Amino acid sequence: MSQAIPPTAPHQAKTFTDARKATAYVEELYQTNTGFLRDHFQRLAKGEAQQGHVSAYYPYAAITPTKPTQIDTRLAFGFVSGPGRYSTTLTRPDLFRNYLTEQFTQLLNNHQVPIEVGVSNIPIPIHFAFGDGVHVEGGLESSRVSLMRQMFDLPDLSVMDDAIANGTYIVPPGGDEPLALFTAPRVDYSLHRLQHYTGCDPKFFQNFVIFTNYQFYVDEFVRLGTEMMQKTDDLREAATRAQYTSLVEPGGYVLPNANLSDAKPSGTKQTRLPQMPAYHLTREDKNGITIVNIGVGPSNARTISDHIAVIRPHGWIMLGHCAGLREAQKLGDYVLAHGYVRDDHVLDDDLPLWVPVPALAEVQRALQNAVAHITDLEGYDLKSVMRTGTVVTTDNRNWEIGGYAKLVERFNQSRAIALDMESAVIAANGFRYRVPYGTLLCVSDRPLHGEIKLPGMANLFYRQQIDQHLHIGIKTMELLRETGLENLHSRKLRSFSEPAFQ
Repeated sequence: MSQAIPPTAPHQAKTFTDARKATAYVEELYQTNTGFLRDHFQRLAKGEAQQGHVSAYYPYAAITPTKPTQIDTRLAFGFVSGPGRYSTTLTRPDLFRNYLTEQFTQLLNNHQVPIEVGVSNIPIPIHFAFGDGVHVEGGLESSRVSLMRQMFDLPDLSVMDDAIANGTYIVPPGGDEPLALFTAPRVDYSLHRLQHYTGCDPKFFQNFVIFTNYQFYVDEFVRLGTEMMQKTDDLREAATRAQYTSLVEPGGYVLPNANLSDAKPSGTKQTRLPQMPAYHLTREDKNGITIVNIGVGPSNARTISDHIAVIRPHGWIMLGHCAGLREAQKLGDYVLAHGYVRDDHVLDDDLPLWVPVPALAEVQRALQNAVAHITDLEGYDLKSVMRTGTVVTTDNRNWEIGGYAKLVERFNQSRAIALDMESAVIAANGFRYRVPYGTLLCVSDRPLHGEIKLPGMANLFYRQQIDQHLHIGIKTMELLRETGLENLHSRKLRSFSEPAFQ
């Protein structure tokens, strides 16, 4: 069978000393090759004769320092560990344009050698040539689906693992060291999964992410975001609202900021929400805020953070409810996690339990300062509403009816002050994927002390506490943004032999 050759064949390469030009060439190669695949797919859909096997390939970027270089070691990323060749495949430069330009700029500054950009030998699966989540088989008659599978490359799970991120990747003989945590196929897979789970095009996701396990938080986020998009004649308030350009809801409904333009809302609100709906207060620089209702349980927490990690956010936090374990705690008190007991098991194979998941000072300070700002409490008085300590994350929703004596013993030994089902997973995946992380929980029940979660108590509690808790989360993200990204990305999260990309 003959093979259709794309206009950009594997290994075609150019070198660049200008980061923007390097990014532009990545985009040129990607658009040419995915366009080639889409064109042949449309021919198949129209019933035209089969053209033989059709392949096109991902762009790559590489750098080859030949000697040790003086680097700015204050940075957590942007440099390689020594002489050699480092490379990565790339996808969706339309989404990652600013990100790629920043990574290339850091490499050029630190190593003073050109960036090489070319076409790899990794084929682009036909499904991933459609960035909008099109189900390609759905566009074909049933008789042509089998032809599609013969004609195009399909997703290959063997090249979509997390070995680089997990620190278990072994460079093959004569191979390149990795330049990024994720390969292009792994990124594409997660971008498509994101759209499936959240109902949102990945282009709307922002660099600061709030995870929550209750729709109440999302409702308040939408209410607050809608208010921020409304026109105001108060100049000071208008300036505050103007920091965000739009509110985006699942399905692509976009409410633009009336303080910035006369644009009208676009898209349609979804009446049936996806499994983990996401909402976004957007900014032009992508440093706005995304909130995702991940639902209940550690599996959900892992699923969504596995996929959001590929957009390389600057930080994420968990806002949720927890069981207070100490007698002195009250319903509505906050818990700032500084340690985790990982009793959820969903990451045991990827991040062994003996690996510590440290608290990050940059995020801890922002969370504490946000609590102080929103509650108008400072110093010693802040202890009346917030306690710092260890959080247990479990995979057993009915932990309360387990062995009481054994539970109390474990809580005492770990010094735990709260228990939930998601926080340690979000923190551990933040550690694993080098995404700064933090947790601020709110005590909604105290089962060990006779205060169990009942419908009437819960509803009253939710009405009184959720607004304040969400405002604390939003303030935290704004403080992190204002602090500066060079201060946020922590060297604690980087290994001694680390891919250069953030």
